[in-house]
Amino acid sequence: MNEIVLIDKPVGWTSFDVVAKMRNELKKKTGKKVKIGHAGTLDPLASGLLIVLIGDATKKQFEFMKLDKTYQVEAKLGEVSSTGDEEGKKEFVSNLIPTEEQIKQVIKKFTGEIMQKPPVFSAIKINGKRAYELARSGKQVKLKPRAVKIYEFDDVIYKYPNLSFTVSVSSGTYIRSLVEDIGDYIKTGAYTKSLRRISIGKYRVEDAKPINEKY
Repeated sequence: MNEIVLIDKPVGWTSFDVVAKMRNELKKKTGKKVKIGHAGTLDPLASGLLIVLIGDATKKQFEFMKLDKTYQVEAKLGEVSSTGDEEGKKEFVSNLIPTEEQIKQVIKKFTGEIMQKPPVFSAIKINGKRAYELARSGKQVKLKPRAVKIYEFDDVIYKYPNLSFTVSVSSGTYIRSLVEDIGDYIKTGAYTKSLRRISIGKYRVEDAKPINEKY
């Protein structure tokens, strides 16, 4: 068996939830355990394209994970979140209202190659443990900044305190960190309200299946 399946992951599901459901469905269908995995985690509060690899296709996992990605993002200015998204504890930062010109300038500032510190609530492994597992257990998490590329911002809509945009990025880019960095730069604070992945390389969410379909 060698199959690549595009899934439109709903909000509330972990990437592992999707893989587990598909594994169970395939076991019922084939009568045997099938090797299966995904090529790039999506947070539970994010939706959109998840590439699931079945059988021999799992050998290409690393190739898929290195592909560029595109996201639709909605951010909120004026506050920060302990997790960088809606799940965390919110904290007021500022009632400063940036102008549209300032928003244009910050977008220009964060286009191109930048150094980005991954969020502590991420799937990065530290000594065999996921960063988010350590963070949720109350342990201090230190992650080093890394170089990532922000190719293009598009469809920018700004109406304070909401800022939405579509952004194309290199593999390894964390949108929650990008939004937080934007908030820091304009001195308002910011967190990610909603996030949807719409493409991975040549693969697009329009071609994906909902998870409730049978496989």
